Amino acid sequence: MATIKDIAERVGVSIATVSRVLNYDPSLSVSDETRKNIFEAAEALSYKKRPARKSSPAKIAMLHWYTEKEELDDLYYMSIRLGIENRCQQHDIQVIKCYQSNLGDLKKEGIQGIIAIGKYSSKEVEEIAGISNNLVFVDFSPDEEQFDSVVVDFKKVTEKVLDFFIENGHTEIGYIGGREAFRDQTAEIVDVRELTFSEYMRSAGLFKEEFIYTGAFTVQDGQKWMKKAIQEHGEQLPTAFFAGNDSIAIGCLQALQEANIPVPDRVCLIGVNDISVSKYVFPPLSTVKVYTELMGETAVDTLMERIDGRKIAKKVFISTKLIHRVSGNYL
Repeated sequence: MATIKDIAERVGVSIATVSRVLNYDPSLSVSDETRKNIFEAAEALSYKKRPARKSSPAKIAMLHWYTEKEELDDLYYMSIRLGIENRCQQHDIQVIKCYQSNLGDLKKEGIQGIIAIGKYSSKEVEEIAGISNNLVFVDFSPDEEQFDSVVVDFKKVTEKVLDFFIENGHTEIGYIGGREAFRDQTAEIVDVRELTFSEYMRSAGLFKEEFIYTGAFTVQDGQKWMKKAIQEHGEQLPTAFFAGNDSIAIGCLQALQEANIPVPDRVCLIGVNDISVSKYVFPPLSTVKVYTELMGETAVDTLMERIDGRKIAKKVFISTKLIHRVSGNYL
């Protein structure tokens, strides 16, 4: 059976040129005479295009660091997961769900790559990378020169919120955030929001250690720490608070309402993530919108690029938007 190489040799052109002509590549610039000679040679040699092989659906793993119960307390990771699942469904990609505790089970699944949602210690990263070279981390970038990642620039998010507070006349600003640790308890994870808050406020000459509270990223801790701030500072309570996520911010809002402290007239409060309920609480929660579903979709696209042969690692930053709902302004 004749091949593209046979046609190329007969006409005196490259194999690539023959292939592009026979596939009617509109971007190819060759003379009409060359095209005619290629088609005539193909006919004379009884060349027949082989039907394209139907590729089997890709099979990937989605690795979670949050349990289903923890997802319900912090919808951030649930939204990322839904973005991954929706994109995989669109492209007929089979998804195997897995938790860190049963990571070893993936070795027998025949997966082509892994999307790891959450934060992992060096030891855990090494274990994950030992299962597949095609690996994308979401919300974490352990080594941007080696691994693909899809992340939020929380430094920029924090600066955006503090810029807004200061531009609107606030100088007494508090922070209520959360801290996390790796699952293997090897270290506590440095939270960029808390770190940036301290650096920014120090550089602005406005830093007060007593205005910073940290616990877990939950409604319960948001309520707990705002109550403590109200008790400790009374009339000297900061006029603005940045909450590490919307769950914390909703808890803060509850504590402020219980103390009859009006929001935003007395305390301006801004969270992060723009979870679905944030617009329905009263007053509606101002927040920094993170396009979490897009994070999941982008992770799938990034992983498929890697499976298709991309070698150089890349780090993708997802955009954010400050939404000040009380006045209806979108910044």
